[in-house]
Amino acid sequence: MDLSTPVTQFPGVGPARAEKLEKLGLRTAGDLIAAYPRGYEDRRAVYTVRDAPLGEKVCIRAMAAGHPRLSRVRRGMELVQLRAVDATGALHVTFFNQSYMERALSAGEEYIFFGAVEEQGRRRTMANPIVEQAGRQEHTGRIMPVYRLTAGISNHLLASLTRLALEGCAHLLPETLPRAVREAYGLARTESAHRSIHFPDSPEALDQARRRLSFEELFYLSVGLDRLKSRRSAGRQGAAVPARPPDQFAALLPFPLTGAQRRTMEEIARDLSSGKTMNRLVQGDVGSGKTMAAAYAVWLAALAGWQCALMAPTEVLARQHFATLSPLMARAGIETVLLTGSLTAAEKRSARERLALGGAVLAVGTHALLSQGVEFARLGLVVTDEQHRFGVGQRSALAAKAEAGSAPPPHVLVMSATPIPRTLALIIYGDLDVSVIDQLPPGRTPVETYVVGEDKRQRMYNFVRRLAGEGRQAYIICPAVEEGDGEAWAGAPDLKAVKVYARQLQEQVFPDLRVDFLHGKMRPREKERVMAAFAGGESDVLVSTTVIEVGVDVPNAALIIIENAERFGLSQLHQLRGRVGRGTHRSYCVLMAAGRGETARQRLRTLARTRDGFAIAEEDLKLRGPGDFFGRRQHGLPALRAADLAGDMRVLQQARQAAREVLEQDPELERPENRAVRDRVRQMFSETPDIFN
Repeated sequence: MDLSTPVTQFPGVGPARAEKLEKLGLRTAGDLIAAYPRGYEDRRAVYTVRDAPLGEKVCIRAMAAGHPRLSRVRRGMELVQLRAVDATGALHVTFFNQSYMERALSAGEEYIFFGAVEEQGRRRTMANPIVEQAGRQEHTGRIMPVYRLTAGISNHLLASLTRLALEGCAHLLPETLPRAVREAYGLARTESAHRSIHFPDSPEALDQARRRLSFEELFYLSVGLDRLKSRRSAGRQGAAVPARPPDQFAALLPFPLTGAQRRTMEEIARDLSSGKTMNRLVQGDVGSGKTMAAAYAVWLAALAGWQCALMAPTEVLARQHFATLSPLMARAGIETVLLTGSLTAAEKRSARERLALGGAVLAVGTHALLSQGVEFARLGLVVTDEQHRFGVGQRSALAAKAEAGSAPPPHVLVMSATPIPRTLALIIYGDLDVSVIDQLPPGRTPVETYVVGEDKRQRMYNFVRRLAGEGRQAYIICPAVEEGDGEAWAGAPDLKAVKVYARQLQEQVFPDLRVDFLHGKMRPREKERVMAAFAGGESDVLVSTTVIEVGVDVPNAALIIIENAERFGLSQLHQLRGRVGRGTHRSYCVLMAAGRGETARQRLRTLARTRDGFAIAEEDLKLRGPGDFFGRRQHGLPALRAADLAGDMRVLQQARQAAREVLEQDPELERPENRAVRDRVRQMFSETPDIFN
């Protein structure tokens, strides 16, 4: 076996299973080794039935008191029930749709049951536990990895396949960090780090593995970002844009600027008039006024004779920006055109002609702005909304629309509604300067936030009905798309899945209301249709995944309910909460916590206590780390699999220092000991292929 051995050569992996593994990006032994766990379960401690804590996954050693009983509750639902006992009491175990467990368990045998213990009256219960015969354990009695899953792929299977891959070819993993760097910072070798990141013998071994792999990722990231920055500073001069006071622009607005907006505008004006190309990130909370800061940049560039492009991640959001900016720019004599995929051929042709001839100054659109045939007469500024939805390469592609030859590269302004602690932003947005709008305009409707359990579900449904009766609308957010789909559903049958839940709500709970649903697997045009219908008041309740996080403005939406809220990061919950409170109506956010864990509840109460996105971001980074903070598509820069930017700032500082030292001695990484680093950085920044000259 080697790193390129296909998964189809592993025992138990046929074509159907290989197809499911491919959904997770797992095609080879090397892919399995590189897919680090998303978490761990410490299954070393074993409890008695009586002493086991409620609501937490634990191991219990108990004897099967009798033979398991198989019963069919209804079509498609089979139960296997077992009574297990130890010296302190009885545990009532239920397996859903696992009829094979009737034959797998024998009366009188001792087993280790791993699962969450619940209490029903005086009975202690456990549903769908992992079971192993005592003394013959492989998946209990140790620290177990928890992987990202998809339908048909269990954690048990992935752990087994990864173990085989490590046994067969961990020794073949290339050592890419320069030896001098590894020795200077006391880092583990790559083979032992990869073995321990998957199957650590102890928390200490896991810490060492994480440190090595985190350092490695952050080292390559730092090298790449330093290259981007040095390339930018060595680039041609930017489009000349004279500065003008923000107060002149404010005269076009029907509301006053906040101090934070004014400060950001001054930073933008300094960039545009500096003679260098602007590459600036404007980050701020939902509703903080980032769009007006971008509009100021457009206004400055337009008055200097340059065209501008604003790219949004969805058509609905692009249309929203167009509706906001078009009349504002018209007051300054600036023509704005919309360019999205759903326009008619004639509308697209007209917009393209106006841009090519220079009559239209501002183009607002989706990725359609990147398409062939869209040309600008004199592009001087590119604005992208919601940076983490666009890669560095997409920004570059739009910037490349500037006229070739002697024309200067356009200025780039990026807006992000994900508040990121400033120190972290300065690091991860290494090719951008950072402005922070940390003030909300006066008059924003505060959103009342509540953390509730399952026992309040009926009251919550009644509240939805009451608000709908008043003409308001509600979002209900779920972590999964459909039953059996994705890691969120795997092993957690209580999770609300969008399609199943929407149907249940429409048929059983709100038959008199208009319930619609939305999820990321729908075709883009269908997603746009559903969102536009909700924005237009054609549905009362929208059941959705976090696809609405980057969002259209629906002032009439006054309630957002987030199911299984403990599954989300605080910053993501804060983003979702920002979908309501955008109008004049009193607005509410209800966080439904399915689990009983007090830690999870405490975390959610942090969100209920504060509306400061930056404070929430700091807390989220402490609690969960940036992997969950940013979600799977990581802010347009290379995704980090192991690095915990917040959890160990010391590793981050060391990695950046090491990167600087290596680049000072060998800027192009041409020395033999640095060629592997060069290859890895190129691979990491594949969207920017010319990162090295």
